[in-house]
Amino acid sequence: MAKGSCFCGACAIEYTGEIQAKALCHCNDCKKITGSTYSTNIIVPGQGFSVTSGTPKTIGKKGADTGNTVTSHFCGDCGTTLFRDGPTFGENKVIKVGILDDSNALADAKPGVELYVPLRAPWVESIEGAGQLKNMPGSDSVN
Repeated sequence: MAKGSCFCGACAIEYTGEIQAKALCHCNDCKKITGSTYSTNIIVPGQGFSVTSGTPKTIGKKGADTGNTVTSHFCGDCGTTLFRDGPTFGENKVIKVGILDDSNALADAKPGVELYVPLRAPWVESIEGAGQLKNMPGSDSVN
């Protein structure tokens, strides 16, 4: 069982089950959520996922490429985004890897795919061996 929490510790999550995908996302929303150049994500089954403490606040935003709303779940005290979900991901949860407690979580999260690569900062190198996608699988444009 993997566990994680926000910066202040008010909200915590855990999950069981196999990681479905590891993805680095360069979309504009992920840049704003992280305050950085991209987000490092793992996608896990919703069935083994739970919020174990606190009540994250949520904000939904319609994706420009899919038309589906993606909901971000974040700590109302410190603002840390914990995970995202929505119809695009089915029952799965998209966890921001930096919130995980395991000190090896980032080392183990080498992305298998990079999303929205046309929006990647020009000084950020592509991840060797990772698929390079223009947008989300199944969508037509870049947001």
